[in-house]
Amino acid sequence: MTHQNFPGKLFTAIATGVFLAGICSQAWADGDTEVKSLELHRIMQELGKNIQTVTDAISREDWASVAKVALLIAEHPEPPVIEKMRILTFIGTDMGTFKSQDEITHQAARALEQVAARNDGQGVITAFANLQSSCLACHQSFRQSFVEHFYGQR
Repeated sequence: MTHQNFPGKLFTAIATGVFLAGICSQAWADGDTEVKSLELHRIMQELGKNIQTVTDAISREDWASVAKVALLIAEHPEPPVIEKMRILTFIGTDMGTFKSQDEITHQAARALEQVAARNDGQGVITAFANLQSSCLACHQSFRQSFVEHFYGQR
């Protein structure tokens, strides 16, 4: 990885790590908090919708849709630079963990795209489970601390 790509790759790991926070956390879900939501909130909501779309497409065996949305998950947008800096400052020494989880998640989303493009239903099920597992691992490591730090909620 080049130094130039490092902030983008690292942020992707952050986004992955708080994915469930975007759909599950009350602080991120209701929009009525006193704390200004991060742009990451909107990105996580979109990723949540994408995961739901993939789930629906799998149930219909619509492999083309699975492939299309898996790519959206792998290449989701990033928040503004100022917000990235706030997040990077917060994670500090955990950057290595984020980076590793980012790579695993991107690989899982791309693997999902590839097997769906081959109309491999069983491969899609396995790849989607791997994607969900990679998201969950990061969520379990970082969600609570993000919600507490950025939204003041436990």
